[in-house]
Amino acid sequence: MDAIELLKHDHRKVEQLFRDYHAAADGTQRRAVVETLIRELSRHAALEELMLYPLAKKVLPGGAHEIHRYLAEHKAAKETLLALDKLPADDDRTGELVERLRREIEEHVREEEGGLMPQLRDAVSQRELDELGQLLVRARQTAPTRPHPHAPAEPPALSLAGPVAAAYDRLRDRLQGRPMT
Repeated sequence: MDAIELLKHDHRKVEQLFRDYHAAADGTQRRAVVETLIRELSRHAALEELMLYPLAKKVLPGGAHEIHRYLAEHKAAKETLLALDKLPADDDRTGELVERLRREIEEHVREEEGGLMPQLRDAVSQRELDELGQLLVRARQTAPTRPHPHAPAEPPALSLAGPVAAAYDRLRDRLQGRPMT
């Protein structure tokens, strides 16, 4: 898949996770969905910040301004993810935070898929999108699995902080018995 199709596939997966949360039979299933949302959205945000957004800043007119807005949206979503990550499994606030996250992500996806992604498809070659897709697949294996709203969100600082955060996240995931994917 090219980079845009790969990221859209992530969007569909997250939309399904929100449906799974509401369909869960009990608190244990809901918490498992929340942990999966945290992992998938943390990875996705890191990949966009490291690879997609720098490309957009470079090739799109006004890209720097637009990407600044997307990064602000990422920060807000990461703060919600962090709040979810810190909650105990049976906390009553979980549903409210999941709903806030769903609204944040829904708006962000609509803007990306309706604006940024079509503009990028027009601005770069299919070969470049295919190559970026391959890089995204490889980078996903080492991307952070937890939200880090106060970490750098742009290269080069992100390039240095990301691997450290990812290693720490994976250690925490193992210690807490979270599923590894």
